[in-house]
Amino acid sequence: MSGQPGGRDRNADGRAQNQRPRDRYGRPLPYGSPGVPRVPDDAVFAPDEGLDEAQRLLDQGYAFHAHEVLEAVWKGVDGPERELWRGLAQIAVGLTHAQRGNRVGAARLLRRGAGAVEPFAPGAPSGVDAAGAAAYARSVADAVEAGADAPVDTAALRLRR
Repeated sequence: MSGQPGGRDRNADGRAQNQRPRDRYGRPLPYGSPGVPRVPDDAVFAPDEGLDEAQRLLDQGYAFHAHEVLEAVWKGVDGPERELWRGLAQIAVGLTHAQRGNRVGAARLLRRGAGAVEPFAPGAPSGVDAAGAAAYARSVADAVEAGADAPVDTAALRLRR
């Protein structure tokens, strides 16, 4: 991996892999800057483990990093359950956009994620509170569309019932 400005970070297989430090909202920082701990690009999480880790990150305000965990779960599961995890990842990245001030992108992703998780309620796998996650996502989407400038409380999203 190059790890140098102007060069592209790549893993041992030659695939792009960004090693730049990131801030709490997932924005890349200049090389050498202090950043927050990251979820490795090749992380693998079982659904229950990923749900616990994503909740821990949301409780600390790290929606981008929770998105990375949920995306890893999504990529690792098969069947119809994939849509649930994709939707949860979209909700988390929607929260990231809200934290960054991108209201239009936030509302779109939050609503898309809500629509993806809602069909799994009740009885979603791994104890996911699909109805609660969808309702929370829509309430945040409504608030950002209305121009609310209040910080997004990512800890208010409870992933389990």
